[in-house]
Amino acid sequence: MNALHSSKLRAGRAAFVLLTFALLSAHATAQTAIATARSELAPTGKLRVGFLVLNPVFVTKDGQAGEMQGIAVELGRGLAKQLGVAFEPVRYTAVDRMIDGAKARAWDVAFLGHDPARTVDMDFTAPYLEVGNTYLVPAGSSIKSIGDADKAGHRIGVAQRSITDLFLTRSLKQAELIRIPSVQTSGLELLASGKAHALVGNHVVLAGLAAKIPGSRLVEGSFYSTPQALAVAKGRPAGTAYAKEFIEHAKASGLVKQAIQRTGLPGLTVAPSASAK
Repeated sequence: MNALHSSKLRAGRAAFVLLTFALLSAHATAQTAIATARSELAPTGKLRVGFLVLNPVFVTKDGQAGEMQGIAVELGRGLAKQLGVAFEPVRYTAVDRMIDGAKARAWDVAFLGHDPARTVDMDFTAPYLEVGNTYLVPAGSSIKSIGDADKAGHRIGVAQRSITDLFLTRSLKQAELIRIPSVQTSGLELLASGKAHALVGNHVVLAGLAAKIPGSRLVEGSFYSTPQALAVAKGRPAGTAYAKEFIEHAKASGLVKQAIQRTGLPGLTVAPSASAK
């Protein structure tokens, strides 16, 4: 073996050792990141995921943890699996109770609409989904378009502390908001009794309610497209960073799109990637 050949062999072995070391280091770094995220996102050994179970945008079928279905359910279950912990749903029937749950540390992550007002109590990933909002009006209503709703004397039923409540509080000029615990549980009586001229909510929820009120209809169009995101309880920076990466991967890989297709729900779109904004 001549000196040149021997030198090449030594250089090759050195390069192999460096590559192996780099790969091992990268793997160790990734494992450390997962371990840190796991300790923050699942301090009890389980990933406690908050859901609004009456809203089909999040949950289309409730039940035991393994029987639940829906876009948010699939994502929550996927995050728990990636972290290597058990998936534990925390159910809510009203958004204000879920928000209070953040302060009480009743959940680790939760799926709900993103609004700047909510960042006081929780951190958010970029949106994974967008859903339009409109009005549900009774038969014979004079509200024919989105703009018709905001007139003096009009009373609009809205879920208190919901994204639509926050948005309309800032944007309505003349109409009055009537805040109720949940549109699904309290809205029907409010609209049927004439105490409200319209109910506000996302297209999916309102379409379900419209089927229960003869002659009612959804106003065409959308006054706001709610960005749905994954919220993380405050004080978990590594967990939040990990959750952000998870959501971006879920969008890029087609997981969110496929979950939407499985629900068969109309009016839902995959949110753009964070880098596209």
